[in-house]
Amino acid sequence: MKKVFLLFTMMLVLHTAGNAQDVKLYNPQADAAKDIKVAVAKAAVEGKHVLLQIGGNWCIWCIRFNQLVNRNDTLRTAQNAGFVVVHVNYSKENENKAVLASLGYPQRFGFPVFVVLDRKGNRLHTQNSAYLESGKGHDPKKVLEFFTNWSPAALDPKSYLKN
Repeated sequence: MKKVFLLFTMMLVLHTAGNAQDVKLYNPQADAAKDIKVAVAKAAVEGKHVLLQIGGNWCIWCIRFNQLVNRNDTLRTAQNAGFVVVHVNYSKENENKAVLASLGYPQRFGFPVFVVLDRKGNRLHTQNSAYLESGKGHDPKKVLEFFTNWSPAALDPKSYLKN
């Protein structure tokens, strides 16, 4: 009976691990320009900025960043509070050349690369993700600082008026 239970447990773990590899953040068939337009409209209604995470399913650093944010309550909360997120694909199947050209060629920094847009769709910042790294991943403190420094509140002049 113990052997059957152990075998069942191992199969379950392997199945779960296999499915984790199948998670696709980036859709090569997506219309990035349309997705960004929808996100800008949503950000305007919600009082947020748009965070474009540009990369591909082939990019381990892109996957690691997404996992870090989604597994860390503080980072997930900061991201959701300040940003509407769009995963913009860059791959052999679809390089999204026109969209990336309109954003000032952020791919020059490697992947992932982040572009922050205001609620009108204007580019505010392009972030080289190498500055957010530490070891074999991204540093939670640096990522939180990035989210905080590019949030709508950080760029609101009213935040700096003395009472």
